Parts: sequence; C-alpha cells; structure tokens
Amino acid sequence: MTILQNFRVRGIKKSLAAVVPSAAILLLSLMIGAAPCLAAAYPQATISNGQITAKVYLPAAKSGYYRSTRFDWSGAVYSLQYKGHNYYGPWYDKVDPKVINWVYRDGQIVSGPCSALMGPVDEFALPLGWNEAESGGVFIKIGVGILRKQGNARYNRYYPYPVLNPGKWSVKVSKESIRFQQVLSDPALGYGYIYRKVVRLVPGKSEMVIERSLKNTGRLEIKSSVYDHNFTVLDRQSPGPDFKFEVPFQIRSPRPPNPKLALIKGNQIVYTKQLSGEDQVAVPIQGFGDTAKDATIIIENRKVGAGVRVTGNRPLIQDLLWSIRTVLADEPYIAIDVQPGAEFSWNNTLTYYTLPTGR
Repeated sequence: MTILQNFRVRGIKKSLAAVVPSAAILLLSLMIGAAPCLAAAYPQATISNGQITAKVYLPAAKSGYYRSTRFDWSGAVYSLQYKGHNYYGPWYDKVDPKVINWVYRDGQIVSGPCSALMGPVDEFALPLGWNEAESGGVFIKIGVGILRKQGNARYNRYYPYPVLNPGKWSVKVSKESIRFQQVLSDPALGYGYIYRKVVRLVPGKSEMVIERSLKNTGRLEIKSSVYDHNFTVLDRQSPGPDFKFEVPFQIRSPRPPNPKLALIKGNQIVYTKQLSGEDQVAVPIQGFGDTAKDATIIIENRKVGAGVRVTGNRPLIQDLLWSIRTVLADEPYIAIDVQPGAEFSWNNTLTYYTLPTGR
C-alpha cells in the first residue's frame, strides 16, 4: 500500500462516496495507486510573488503527504515555477512501505516512506535521546516529533519509527510566505524546543528564502546537524553533460565518482554521460573552509537554459552530491549546538535564473 492509498483508506474515499459515482471512485482509486503523489489530496498552500509560484505541502499528522520520520515535516516545496521552468517534483515512481530508503525495481524507482519527499527539504541528522533510550523507549527527531525506538541497533534514518507525538504544529499562510512552527517538550527526556521555519518569496526578485530557528526550551543541550537535501528535478532533465554543478572551492573527495559517469574538475563535478538505468553518482565533497563563503552551490542546465544558486549563512561541516537518472541533489550539512535557553538560526537563499539556451 502506498502513502496515497493509505490516505484514501483513512478518509478520502469515504468522504467522496456521497457525491461521486462508484465508477468515478474506482477510477480515482486506480489513479492514487499508480501515481507517486496526487497533490490535490493533501493539505498544501500556493505562494507567489509574481515571478515565482511555489506549491508547498503542509504538516498534518493524519492527512499530510509526508508523515514519515526522516525529513522535517515543514516547508516541502513540491513544485516551483519560474519563467516556464519547474525545479522540483517527484524523483520516484511509487512508494512502497516495505522499502528502506529506495530501490530500482522493474525499471522503476521505488522509494520507501522515509525518503519520499521533494524539493529543498531538511533533515536533522542526529536524533535526540537515541543513545539513552532502551528498545521500546522514546527519542526525538526535530521537525518530526517523539518517536518509539525499536531495537538496539544504530539509528537508521531510512527506517520509519512510530510517531507517538508530533508536537504542536501551527501554520500561517500569506500571499508570498508560509510560516511554520513546531512546539515540542518531553520533560522526562529533558528535551524541549520551539522550531520555526519561514518559506518566503522575495518581492520583485526570483528568490526564495528559507529561514529557520531553533530555541532550546528543555534542560539538556540540543546537539545535532542539519542539511537541506535540495532534490532538484529541473524540467525533468536527467543529470548529464548539459548540467553544471559548481561550488566556490576546489573539490576533493575520499570517494571520487566513476569516471564513466562523472569527473571532479576544479570546483565542479562534471557529468561525462547522461545518467540512465541504474546509474548513480554519489560524491562526498571536501575542500570547503570554515566560513559561510563556501556554503554556495550552483546547479544549472544549458539545454533548458535554467539554473538555481543556493547560498547558506553558516559554515559547512559536511557535503555530498547525490544523483540518479531523475534527480540531482546536494546535501550541505551544518552543525547545531543549542544550550538550554538559547536560540540558533540559519537560512538559505535560493536564486532562480535563466540563461541563453545552447550555452
């Protein structure tokens, strides 16, 4: 059963039964089972500044598109249109709850629930209280909630742990921005926080700013790391020689890519062929310094004549480029260390642009 089918079972089919003929319900059921997402079925909002139009899924414990436990539930931009180009969308063909992370199956890309999300989405990589919890105990994933620990093995970000308490979410939507807030506290664990995120389109510019803050309201230090996955699906172009991936520093890697697929050339990773089939390029990136000036990436495609520049305001501690035939994603990590009573903030600015085709 896919996430969409699960939503249908939880209410959508029942709510439509009184107004939609049975044949139409059957057709809708078939559509839901075949597609990776049926956008209109989930809580969402659309914002626009006249240049950019962005569609964003909203957090909802019982009816949200994403209810799994890897990514932060807020700010999932599943579509962004600028000058006829779309930068985000599904990179997977279907969702299977039996899959851990994702797999190739019968020519399709099948995602597990934990990884099935789109756009510039955040993950707090290190959960709170995992090491102290016994099997059956609880721990916290920021942006998700209080989860049940199962087994005593290492924490697995791709495993969907039961969500016991998603905290208190609030959302405020305006024409050009969406404000999210999650309030969560567990005095027994010693952790509590107020997590805020704003997805904002800059008036008069082709820019989207994602602003975040984390206030520690508990008695224990909050120590983790966070990254934006940047699932870029630019006009559904497969990563290949038409793409440019560039950073401000000379790239080093302990695991260079297969030269039949990509090469490191100075401050760029250059694709030597268009990814197809089961090709995968995953490159740990080193060479950045200890200031925020290196927290910039450029992804553009000369064939369609569009690109995006992503800049951050905090220094990197880790970086990774990951790509398969449907998506090109950069994962820039920063450190999170918030003492009780303190607040930490960080942001990214995403600038969308066009360039002459054939460049």
